Amino acid sequence: MPSGRPTPTGLEVPRWVSLKSNRVRARQGPGLDYPIMWEYRTAGLPVQVIAETREWRKICDPDGSVAWIHRTVASGRRSVFNRTNEPLPIRTGRSDSAAVRATLSPRSLVALDECEDGWCRVRARKIRGWINARSVFGTQERALCNASRPAGPGREPN
Repeated sequence: MPSGRPTPTGLEVPRWVSLKSNRVRARQGPGLDYPIMWEYRTAGLPVQVIAETREWRKICDPDGSVAWIHRTVASGRRSVFNRTNEPLPIRTGRSDSAAVRATLSPRSLVALDECEDGWCRVRARKIRGWINARSVFGTQERALCNASRPAGPGREPN
């Protein structure tokens, strides 16, 4: 929805959600009669809602692809994704000089608690720490894909 117009849910767009299951169908349009383009196979994957109808969410994924998913397969639980090929440090505090508590492996997910001052508090099992918000997918405030773009494969978002 264009800025300033109400959405069917009353929630802001863009916003972050995560996929609920290991089998989420990505459709070409907002309805069961639209073709399935691919299937997401990663529960917890963060995706950005860039438009919505009452029942469907148009999303942008970590590869910059755009697809429609049903509202029931999206969760308000937040996570972040390391889409790089390098491990990322999870630190004890909100600073590049804080001690490294753990690392987030390449192409891995971790639960997100909150973000402030460019840092996000994350958790995995008993480990909690801070990760630089710019280094992961799932924290950006601006829309990463153009909402008017048709569904289909994309490129890595900026």
